[in-house]
Formats: sequence, C-alpha cells, structure tokens
Amino acid sequence: MPRYIPIIGLEVHVQLRTRSKMFCGCPTSFGAEPNTHVCPICMGYPGALPVMNLEALKMTALTGLMLGCEIPEVCKFDRKNYFYPDMPKNYQITQYDQPICVGGGVPLHEFAYPKDAQKNIVHPGKVVRLTRIHLEEDVAKSQHFEGNSGIDFNRAGTPLMEIVSEPEIDSPEEAFAYLTALQQILIYGGVSDADMEKGQLRCDCNISVRPEGRTEFGTKIEIKNMNSISAVRRALAYEIERQTAACERGEKLVQSTRGWDDAAGQTRHQRDKEHAHDYRYLPDPDLLPVRTAVFMGEVRARRPELPGEKRDRFVRDFRVTDYDASVLASDKTLADYFDEAAAGAQDAKAVANLVINDLLSALATAGCAISDCPIPPRHIGELVNIVKSGVISSKQGKEVFTEMFAMGEPAGVIVDKRGMKQQSDTGEIEALCQQVLSANPRPVAEYKAGKTGSINFLKGQVMKLSQGRANPQVVNDVLVKLLG
Repeated sequence: MPRYIPIIGLEVHVQLRTRSKMFCGCPTSFGAEPNTHVCPICMGYPGALPVMNLEALKMTALTGLMLGCEIPEVCKFDRKNYFYPDMPKNYQITQYDQPICVGGGVPLHEFAYPKDAQKNIVHPGKVVRLTRIHLEEDVAKSQHFEGNSGIDFNRAGTPLMEIVSEPEIDSPEEAFAYLTALQQILIYGGVSDADMEKGQLRCDCNISVRPEGRTEFGTKIEIKNMNSISAVRRALAYEIERQTAACERGEKLVQSTRGWDDAAGQTRHQRDKEHAHDYRYLPDPDLLPVRTAVFMGEVRARRPELPGEKRDRFVRDFRVTDYDASVLASDKTLADYFDEAAAGAQDAKAVANLVINDLLSALATAGCAISDCPIPPRHIGELVNIVKSGVISSKQGKEVFTEMFAMGEPAGVIVDKRGMKQQSDTGEIEALCQQVLSANPRPVAEYKAGKTGSINFLKGQVMKLSQGRANPQVVNDVLVKLLG
C-alpha cells in the first residue's frame, strides 16, 4: 500500500484596518447593530458608483512589501459573478488577472509552530511562497438561528485582502506556523488587527493527497471559512486521514467544498467546487486601472521592523536567547514594551527574564493585556538597575516588583519607603562578621578543616544579625577574607 503525501495551499482573507469600506464611505467598526453601516453603494443599488479606498490600496501594497512581493506598475479591478444571499450586487468587485501583489513568501520560524511540534520540524527555516495578494470587497455575514436565518450587511464592502499561498505546505503543523507567522506580520504592519474571532482573518484550506513518488496532484478539496489557527490544524489532520482512507479504498474523490464541524471533529460536504470560468470574470467598467507608483514612495516609508528582524536584533543587541526573543517579538506591543524597558537597563537579559517570567504571569493573573500594564517600561529597567547595583537583593527585587504591579509606583520610591536598601559598607559588615565568627567557633573550625560548606551557616547568621539588609555578596567576600 503506497504512502500518501498531503499537499496544502491556504487562501487567507484579511480585513484591512481602514476607517471606511472599500468603495463607499460607510464605517467598518466591529460590533454595530446589524444593517446600520450600509448605503446604496455597498448594498448594490442600481446606479450607485464605487469609489476606490486609497488607504486600502496602500495597506495591501505595504503587506506585499513586508512579504517580499513584487508590486506591478498597474493593477485593476474585476467583477466576479456569483449568486449568494451574502452578495448584495450578485457580483463581487475583486482582482483577477492583474492583482496588486505577486510572488513573495512567508518565513516559518521555529516558535511559530505548535509547541508540541517545535522539536521535530521537518523543514527548518522554510519559506512558503505566495502566488499573489489581491484586493477585494468582503461579503455580508449570514447568521443562522433556530428557525430562520438573517443577513447583516455591515460587513459587505469592507476592504479584504486575499493572500494565496503556493500548494507547498506539507503538514497541519506547517499550516499552523504559516498562519501564526503571517498574523504576526500583518499586526506589525498595522494593516489589520487580524482577530480571527471577529472574522478579521479567515482561512480557506485547499488540500489533496497523492501517492508517494507521483508528481501529479490529487483531487483538491477546500475547507471553507476557518476562523481559528488551532482549528485549521485539526481540520487538516482530519481531512488528510479522510482522503487517505478514501484513496486506499479505491474511491474517487470529487473536487468540492467542505465545512469544519469543530464540535464533531470532522469536515462535512457543502457543495461541489466551481472552477474559475464559472465566475465569468470581467473588468469592472466603473473602476479605472491603478498606477501603483503614485503611492509606493509613501508605502515604502511605512514598512516597519518585522517580527523576524526584531527577533534577530534582540538576540544581537540585547544578548537574549532565541526563545526569549521569540516570546518578546511575538506581540508588537510586548516587543515595544521590552525595547523601551531594556534601553536604559544595565542588563537587558535580566529585563527579558523579568518581563517574561514575572510581568506576563502577573498580567495573566490580573486578566490584563500588556497595553494595560500598570508598570511603565522605564520602571522595569530601573528595578533591574537597582538590583544589579546591589542596592537590594534579587529576592527583595521580587517583592518590589509585586508592589510596583499593585501600586504603580517606581522601584526607587518603594525601596526608600520600605527602607529596603542593602547594607554594603564593608566596615559595618566586617563588624557583623566578626561577631558571628566569635559566637560560632565550631563552623569556623569546620571551614578551616576543609568543610567549605560551613560558610553558608555563617552567612545566614550575618544576614539574620543585619535583619536581611546586608549585601549577601559583600558578606561572602568578607567572611572568606576573615576565615583566611
């Protein structure tokens, strides 16, 4: 029995973060009452003419730059004809043969993969190539109730990018990494909030299987409108198993569209799949072709430092680990927070540890996002500097951090208010050490006889005598000197 190889391509639909729709002035804000953000243009009334949203064109071109695409000199809009309740005009304005972005790719970094797959990555450093990115208008949203269905046209006409990958994703885990990496880049560029729960990023999965050793692709099946990265992984795993089993039984697969039932953990047939010619594409007569050179200078100036570039810089400039850099760069707001906190710190690695291990844990417990953090970034750097300079101990630093998070006060203020400054004066500490050595002849003798661990008892007695305020490192140095 031959082994079957999966071939996966993803079509990712991304709502752009513009204030108005693609071809009219209606707002795009999420959560409004149904059918309140509509007008004759987005509802497809006869005689209503579309006007292009320039910002949507710029954002799509910016996405292309971030993903290494070619931006052709001219792009144009077409009409894609189909009849469905969520399509007001019975055609969709989209781009067919002259899209705004061509080629490019999405780099898959190690920490974009699911945690359980990060140690067994088949193609480290893989870049999944893109076919194209085109710009179109979104459709309305159907809502299904117990006894009937309704349509909310607020979403109809929202600027929508479609990012189409080449069919070269090899596994559900690679698909997960692709979507994670792509989502991070989109958010970094500010082109979309890319919130899958709000429908701002949706994914259609095209998948087929073929016997190992055969180059011809199998029958393509599409899983439509996925709205969760983890659900994409589960759906693809199921569909690979389903198609493989069907092929092994000798069944003929039919090109079709299926939906994913997450509760049941399986895909379900929806309809046979159309071909491109079924849509009867034609150039939109109401919209002129676009010369991209008009706005590309501004777009190039808007290109941000991307997640991969930020990870590399954190490792290079701040000497953090690859893992630390990945965690910190995974969220743009978190990355900006760390950047500011580390800028004035004596030890950027200590800042990274504090942010990742303490701050993120405290935020999770409080149910807060990093954008709502009660501690300004510069205060984190100040705390690290205070500990690093020996003013307080690492243990005291944890106490100060807890109070900083609760009260929002700077570390220096808390240290002064609570009288926490460590005693580092060598003369004072030497006097305490002399006291302890005189009172404890037995551990002194043991140390001098070669049992060096006895010094820990002596250090503890000095710290107790100083009420915890003596600098532990200074105490250790003084005791070693006095004990010879």
